[in-house]
Amino acid sequence: MSSPHLTRRLLVSALSVLALVSATSGLASGAPMPSPASKGSVTTQASTAAATFTDDFDGAAGSAVDGGKWQIETGDNVNNHERQYYTAGNSNAALDGQGHLVITARKENPNNYQCWYGTCEYTSARLNTSGKFTQTYGHVEARMKIPRGQGMWPAFWMLGDDIGQVGWPNSGEIDIMENVGFEPNTVHGTLHGPGYSGSAGIGAGYSLPGGQAFADDFHTFAIDWAPDSVTWSVDGNVYQHRTPADTGGNTWAFNKPFFLILNLAVGGYWPGDPDGNTTFPQQLVVDHVRVTTSDSQPPA
Repeated sequence: MSSPHLTRRLLVSALSVLALVSATSGLASGAPMPSPASKGSVTTQASTAAATFTDDFDGAAGSAVDGGKWQIETGDNVNNHERQYYTAGNSNAALDGQGHLVITARKENPNNYQCWYGTCEYTSARLNTSGKFTQTYGHVEARMKIPRGQGMWPAFWMLGDDIGQVGWPNSGEIDIMENVGFEPNTVHGTLHGPGYSGSAGIGAGYSLPGGQAFADDFHTFAIDWAPDSVTWSVDGNVYQHRTPADTGGNTWAFNKPFFLILNLAVGGYWPGDPDGNTTFPQQLVVDHVRVTTSDSQPPA
């Protein structure tokens, strides 16, 4: 990749259950990524694999997400100079009645939200499973159709559940999928931990062939996670495998429980802000999120 990733995000909100956690965390993006290495099929999981978290987002159109599985964070993000305000309830994250979660970014400010730069210009949503679901190891995937346009920044990622105690990046972070609008055919997977965070994150990009855009269709973004090992895939095509040998002697921060996060940011240092060619609303449409494990990969 020709453009370096910049610091990912820091969400601060007095209304968020994760206010303290968010004040010390962020989805930091890695250094310039090489082209994907050899691609192949994801290793088939053992027949003993069992689902430990599943959300197919079934429900009436307009419904909020299942509060037993997800909590919604609110507020803005000065750390990355993102432009959105994350709203509560179903304002920007709702079921569509057809088995999808739709996270919608809008150019609006219906409630006079205030952001780091003044009156907020956009709204969107961010949700996580902290306090509701964590797991150590297994197969983690989301089938999604991402938005398009300059300034769009969707992400599916994980943070170490001990972030409130050890802070970021000691907590560890696994970015399963990030996309920035100016790269419509490329997504990124990155690890962050002590000594390899921010611009020093460890990762790679995956590009669709023939100039196809990820926003044109649904794709499945996944990791296969085991002790001392994380492997990324898109639609079953493996493009990256990381172990402690990649951390340059620093601590491997991924042999412990993590929780899930889904969000759609607007603007920021890495994607840049929306421009005159960006249309709104934009949507991150999530068909499902699934986590499985096996006898050799027990849940936390």
